[in-house]
Amino acid sequence: MAMRIALDAMGGDKAPVAIVDGAIEAAQEAGGRFQLILVGRQDELERYISESGLSTANIEIVHAPDVIGMSESPATAIRRKRESSIAVAAKLHKEGRADALVSAGNTGAAVASSLLYLGRIPGIDRPAIAICYPSRNGGTIVLDGGANSDNVPKHLVQFAQMGLAYAELILGRKDPKVGLLNIGEEPSKGSELTREAHVLLAASGLNFSGNVEGRDVIAGTVDVVVTDGFTGNVLLKFTESIVHYLGSLMKEGIAGSVRAKVGAGFMRPVLRMMGRTLDYAEYGGMPLLGIDGVTIIGHGGSSAKAIKNAVLAAERFVELGVNRSIKDRIKDRQ
Repeated sequence: MAMRIALDAMGGDKAPVAIVDGAIEAAQEAGGRFQLILVGRQDELERYISESGLSTANIEIVHAPDVIGMSESPATAIRRKRESSIAVAAKLHKEGRADALVSAGNTGAAVASSLLYLGRIPGIDRPAIAICYPSRNGGTIVLDGGANSDNVPKHLVQFAQMGLAYAELILGRKDPKVGLLNIGEEPSKGSELTREAHVLLAASGLNFSGNVEGRDVIAGTVDVVVTDGFTGNVLLKFTESIVHYLGSLMKEGIAGSVRAKVGAGFMRPVLRMMGRTLDYAEYGGMPLLGIDGVTIIGHGGSSAKAIKNAVLAAERFVELGVNRSIKDRIKDRQ
């Protein structure tokens, strides 16, 4: 049976248009490798598809009447809206009617639904969002990117175990190295959380390189960087703002000078390469590691291209058996 991937069709700033368009692009590119399930308000989805004249080969629609907004409290919304698009998509995954789910909606709701319906991998106390940053060594995995605001030291050890398994499969790293994000390299630096986590990581038997600083993420000093979800999310949002700021500076500079416009013409291939490297749409979405299932979380502003790549990321996650690798690593170290 072909793989089946459920999409939260009502989640995200550009839903359902970007979700439907991205799903159709993914289905066309895959050429029948998987079946897609659009979960959302059926009449609204069917109306858009009909009006746009898009082909829906290998795409099914499952009705979900409720929507969880981007600003709603996840815990409250999940309890009150059991028929929301993200909750129904998670239930489809739990029931075996889908092998993965993708959502660009409320991140907290995606995490809460995944925990409620799919549960955690044995030995994992908290799930973590894994972010792949571009770096000099071809990519650095940072987690947690914001699934949890508060963590204790043992959570960071579990993040390291999951991140290393992920780096081995997704980045193809042999015996990847892990670092602990901190304000200095010395073990005595940082908060109580990072100092205690350093002790646990050093004694864990993992390939631990010690503390790393923010600059090491892009430098690629290690393959995996672990931190609490609060810090990881701040890092993510700050990085996004820098990318947008640099892009606007370049556009303003080019627009204000004829010489710059000429130079930009020669630099266009390089600029395009930089844009692809830094554009989140190229990566599609971020996996929620630690749940006993596959959830890919997309950016709230995801375009159709981002959704397409999120779907393809979900397919790859399932095919590579990332969860099986995480379970084996956790079991071996218990």
